[in-house]
Amino acid sequence: MKRSDIVRSIQVQFRHMRVADAAAILDTIADQMIEAVADGNRIEVRGFGTFQPRARATKIGYNPCTGQPMHLDASTTILFKPSRELTKKMNR
Repeated sequence: MKRSDIVRSIQVQFRHMRVADAAAILDTIADQMIEAVADGNRIEVRGFGTFQPRARATKIGYNPCTGQPMHLDASTTILFKPSRELTKKMNR
């Protein structure tokens, strides 16, 4: 599903809403979620799942072509944990 599909489904569900307004709502929600995770906060969307930042430590990796060890810097990634409802629907 693409962004345009989500905007279209919002606009269809709320027929009085223009497509531009639905797109603005989706963009605002996405921006707020990005800012919250970037600030280190956990986001919980009931019935969908949780997003939280996860720190990765510095480690030694290996170049797959040469086999030489290489230094991998610490970084932050996002962990998504689906809700029970989403997991049940996925496993039907």
